[in-house]
Amino acid sequence: MTSSSTFQFKSVNYTAPQPGPRVIIMGATHGNEKCGTVAIGRVMEEIDSGRLAITAGSVTFVPVVNPKAYQQNTRNGDRNLNRNLFPKDAPQDFEDHIANWLCPLLARHDVLLDLHSFNASGGLPFVMVGPLNNDGALQPFQHAEKERAWARRLGVKRFVDGWLAAYGDGVKRRSRGDAAELETVLRYGVGTTEYMRTTGGYALTLECGQHDEAAAPEVAYRAIVNTLAHLGLTGAPDPEPVPFEEMEALSMVVVHDKFDADDRFTRNWASFDPVHEGDQIGVRADGTPVTAQFSGRILFPDAKANANSEWYYLTRPNPSFGRE
Repeated sequence: MTSSSTFQFKSVNYTAPQPGPRVIIMGATHGNEKCGTVAIGRVMEEIDSGRLAITAGSVTFVPVVNPKAYQQNTRNGDRNLNRNLFPKDAPQDFEDHIANWLCPLLARHDVLLDLHSFNASGGLPFVMVGPLNNDGALQPFQHAEKERAWARRLGVKRFVDGWLAAYGDGVKRRSRGDAAELETVLRYGVGTTEYMRTTGGYALTLECGQHDEAAAPEVAYRAIVNTLAHLGLTGAPDPEPVPFEEMEALSMVVVHDKFDADDRFTRNWASFDPVHEGDQIGVRADGTPVTAQFSGRILFPDAKANANSEWYYLTRPNPSFGRE
């Protein structure tokens, strides 16, 4: 097993003389998701060669957030960095060491773009956005308008919101009423963007395509360039937002749990497969059918999920996205 002391953490900052937003752009939060790393390298080369200039504010690039997972070409080093992302007084694994470096770095910035890819082939790129403005206990937030306006300028047409609320509802349903346990499990739902919002900033996760698709680094590159232009760092014109009529906006509404190890899907579901109210999605170990309670799309189906854990999410269209 490779020692954590073998790895170093790297960030590269470009700061203009003129004031402006402090932006951080990251790749390889998961080590086998390399499109962001490729795109960041391309943009840094353009800045270093003088073909692209940062004229206001600053941008920090982290080409490889998780060097251990990146070297292994695996999603995780010791665990999923994009869960339970908080500084740790007594780090237990490599991802805890990353968190102790990364969280203070995020807190010094205003805006985060985290570039990812996904496993299934054939899917459209999509962006995960945060909640509407609220003062609630789960994820208080005050930058929804800025975040959603920016999301529409990344160059993709599919938008998903509602992650932490749907996840939190599932946690509360599973909990035994132990407040300490509930808080611990809810913290497990916090990744890079959720942590960034706790610092007063705003953030997007962009899923650029399938891991090995040649188009994924191009999606990531366009998102970086558009972000820098939209936030005023390069002086380039603000990109046109995706027209409302071309958008597909979805809200994660409910998570369904796997009750028994023998619960099973009735087909090989993939994220964003459409479902209609009453469609059979799976069957419980005792033979009870599991059906869709409304029409929408399935998200993050996990046939290998353990008992008493998340099995799949259901989303429904959100026609008001960006108009709220």
